[in-house]
Amino acid sequence: MGLVFALGAMLWGVGMLVGAGRRLRFGMLAVLFGGVVLMQLVLPDGHGARVATGGSAGPWLLLWGLIGIGLVYAGGVRALKRRARVAGADTGARPGVFSERELDRYARHIVLREIGGPGQKRLKQARVLVVGAGGLGAPALLYLAAAGVGTIGVIDDDEVENSNLQRQVIHRVDTIGMPKVFSAKRAMKAQNPDIEVRAYHRRLDEGNATELFGDYDVILDGTDNFATRYLVNRFAVETGKPLISGALSQWEGQLSVFDPAKGGPCYQCIFPEAPADGLGPSCAEAGVIGPLPGVVGAMMALEAIKLITGAGAGLRGEMLIYDGLFGESRKLTLKQRENCPVCGVKQEVT
Repeated sequence: MGLVFALGAMLWGVGMLVGAGRRLRFGMLAVLFGGVVLMQLVLPDGHGARVATGGSAGPWLLLWGLIGIGLVYAGGVRALKRRARVAGADTGARPGVFSERELDRYARHIVLREIGGPGQKRLKQARVLVVGAGGLGAPALLYLAAAGVGTIGVIDDDEVENSNLQRQVIHRVDTIGMPKVFSAKRAMKAQNPDIEVRAYHRRLDEGNATELFGDYDVILDGTDNFATRYLVNRFAVETGKPLISGALSQWEGQLSVFDPAKGGPCYQCIFPEAPADGLGPSCAEAGVIGPLPGVVGAMMALEAIKLITGAGAGLRGEMLIYDGLFGESRKLTLKQRENCPVCGVKQEVT
């Protein structure tokens, strides 16, 4: 057998010297070892050629079997990587491939039955806009970035203040005074350099909402005032985009998905009017426990991932209320109002 291996090494070396490709060199080795097996099977016992090449076909057949197993394994690994790269092409997804770094990063997603390669591809090609880079926006942005949402927009006109750092975990001491959207972008790109982050340092208003919302697939509202919430809701309905809305107060948070285009109410169906002054205090007035925005903001990111990938059941037509003080949660069923001025059935006037 040693003679055969020596001949094999010689063939490999000669192939390298003459510049033969790896496939050709492997072909020459296959011919050599195939010929040895054929001799062992055809020539009679005791023949000199059989003795010089091992005397039995058994070891060579075992070697061929091990080589075959190795080739099948290597081919399977290549097929899985190829499948992960092209997953989603048969579902109408836009072109794009995963780098080796991305495949390794998102491996825990890809092995989930509900997400897999196609779901991760949808995340890579998704565009999500987060309104507000404060308490709710901070964890939502970080988890969307970590999950591999390909394009994330964030709009906010505030700057980072020292009092934000108790709960707005995307910001740091060294970004105090910096616009929140740029502080958030820095943290998100440091977390995942393979995504695109679009920072809009401005206030959302009537003039920019339609065009801005039109560029995204899903809208997350992490604002803390009713005027902006109503504005976000109205333009989400007008542009047909699902809206994931969260709110906080002291120890309690709430979360819902408003998507009248696919059934269920909009935000203004549930909250027809803003509360009177003093009945709906902001976090600055009423206070909020630090980790609560992290809990609700992470849930908002989770709902976005479910919407994009089609996994599980989202909170369309439902509101999840979480009580952090007593560790309790409950869900309410929400219904559309026919006379809602934003999404309700409009009566024809004659």
